[in-house]
Amino acid sequence: MANFILIAVCIIAGMLFRHSKTLPADTHRGINAWIIYIALPAVSFKYLPHIVWSTNLLAPVLAPVIVWLGGWCFVKLYKKNRPIDGYTEGGLRLSSGLGNTSFVGFPLIAAYFGEQYLSTAIICDQVTFLLLSTIGVITAINASKKQALSAGLILKKVLRFPPFLGCVAALSIPHFVSLAPLDSFFDKLAGTVAPLALFSIGLQLRFNGWRNEVKPISLALLYKLIVAPVLVMLVFFALSFKGIVSQISIFEAAMPTLLTSSVVADEYGLNPKLSYLIIGIGIILSLLTTGIWYLVLRGMA
Repeated sequence: MANFILIAVCIIAGMLFRHSKTLPADTHRGINAWIIYIALPAVSFKYLPHIVWSTNLLAPVLAPVIVWLGGWCFVKLYKKNRPIDGYTEGGLRLSSGLGNTSFVGFPLIAAYFGEQYLSTAIICDQVTFLLLSTIGVITAINASKKQALSAGLILKKVLRFPPFLGCVAALSIPHFVSLAPLDSFFDKLAGTVAPLALFSIGLQLRFNGWRNEVKPISLALLYKLIVAPVLVMLVFFALSFKGIVSQISIFEAAMPTLLTSSVVADEYGLNPKLSYLIIGIGIILSLLTTGIWYLVLRGMA
């Protein structure tokens, strides 16, 4: 319950600060910089060193990849029927292909399945995070058209993207030095991601003109909340993946859009207003759709 209250408080606080003009208009950029450069790398150090890898974890590794690929195809089909500019297309790819597997996903899994299954959710979250740091950044560079896309540019951008560097460091450093004494430190830094990302969304969230964005918003939410988990379920069925680990992975695929995808969309000018609307509306709707998905998954057990 506390997580859901926090969602409402942070978004509403951001909207109130924007309406009152208490903060400078570009305050969200400073907040986003903290998230990208400090908080997100800390997330990797908080979780990755403690994961015990095994073949049973193939399902949570595969699920976010399926969601991303399906989202890419879904946006491609949408563009054929309704022309959209490259900025909106890039923003939709980020909004459709990346799920909020942690801030919304973790509490929902703990509530529906039990905290002992958060270890599976963490795998989904870190793979999603890795996708954002690599293919997500490549998508943003390509869609922004600010620079000509090349192998050298992609490599430079990815290698300089702090969340990606955090993932690499969190996977490698613990093999040489124990980071256990810093667990509490990383936990506190990682804890700033959700409230600050939500506050940043609130600072920029405007519902005026939403009618002009009904179709792309509907597309992203239809895919993210319904089609994506169905797609993962079908692939798992074809691969004969069964059991609670597969159920958790499918449930994570039903989460709304990743909060920090809006940070990347804003940084590269990929119609960030649309991303904020998709995230805000998606979080609200997901509280209903994930409950339905829980009943579906338990019925199949």
